[in-house]
Amino acid sequence: MGGRFTGWLDGLFALRDRVLGSARFQRWAADFPLTRRIAHRQASALFDICAGFVYSQVLAACIRLGLFDTLSKGAETPENLAAQNGMPTDAMRRLLAAAAALGLVAKRPGGRYGLGMLGAALVGNPGIAAMIEHHAMLYDDLRDPIALLRGSQDTTRLARYWPYAATEAPSALDDASIAGYTRLMAASQGLIAEDILAAYDFRRHVWLLDIGGGDGAFLFAAAAHAPGLRMTVFDLPPVAEKAAARFKAHGLSARAAAIGGDFLSDALPAGADLVTLIRIILDHDDATALQILRAARRAISADGALLIAEPMSGLTGSKAVSDAYFGFYLLAMGRGRPRSFGELRALLEEAGFERIRAVATRRPLLTNLVIAFPGRQG
Repeated sequence: MGGRFTGWLDGLFALRDRVLGSARFQRWAADFPLTRRIAHRQASALFDICAGFVYSQVLAACIRLGLFDTLSKGAETPENLAAQNGMPTDAMRRLLAAAAALGLVAKRPGGRYGLGMLGAALVGNPGIAAMIEHHAMLYDDLRDPIALLRGSQDTTRLARYWPYAATEAPSALDDASIAGYTRLMAASQGLIAEDILAAYDFRRHVWLLDIGGGDGAFLFAAAAHAPGLRMTVFDLPPVAEKAAARFKAHGLSARAAAIGGDFLSDALPAGADLVTLIRIILDHDDATALQILRAARRAISADGALLIAEPMSGLTGSKAVSDAYFGFYLLAMGRGRPRSFGELRALLEEAGFERIRAVATRRPLLTNLVIAFPGRQG
């Protein structure tokens, strides 16, 4: 029965594909009033995929020129913007026209330009700007996607940028090796910290252990959300030093500590009743991910909870980000992949967790949450 149904379904999809691939049908659909809008929308979506790199470069140019910060102070003419940025007026007009078409800027009276809806959202958000600048490495690595998929490409820029992804001894990395990605992690943490803290109440816990928490950016946000929470970040020694300095500078040393080590080989501090893994599991293959989860299970208190925050595969509304963007980003980085909730649940169960559930966030494009509790047997 199942085989006949699968064969029937395959035949149906094959018929659909032949119809949609027919030039005659495409012309008819574009002309017929009831299908014209659908046909135009599909054609526009296909072109947007083709033109996506150009759109991203328009955005990158605006970021590098500081255009959004300038326009946040008031509308400007193309002539003034061109003079401020050392380029011909015609070139600035071209950039402004492109940015306006993308909703980044908007035309104002008197031939001036101000912020568009999307440009306004970028102002004062250094995390987004940092990620946009960072994407130059990803674009370079994707110049030959077939070579990347086949593994025949030379060492990628992203692999060099994230040195722990290509070394057997990450704890031996020095400050110079980790400085770049530590800054990027700190800048981008703000994009997701608010959503995590809004989705899950950290105030119900006593001690938070953030594994791989970088320079403490997330703990800094959690400190304001849960004033009574004791906090510890565990990361590579030079990263932990930066976290300790950050805690001291903000008067958090009495309740926040930073411990240096390698979570793949060193024991984690034991006894925390909340352990967080924020964008950690997707950076690793299944065997290493399971190793991390087992270490977290050994460290967590019997009545504690584990929180995983990262993009998840296959979710409605965020598939393009998780499966396309992160899928290829992690390929270029050299390891890891986004996983579905079912795949994460299987790993968690094997590591000794139970009562595993997904928690909705207000912006699933940025992050998704999974909560799990230690089983009776670790």
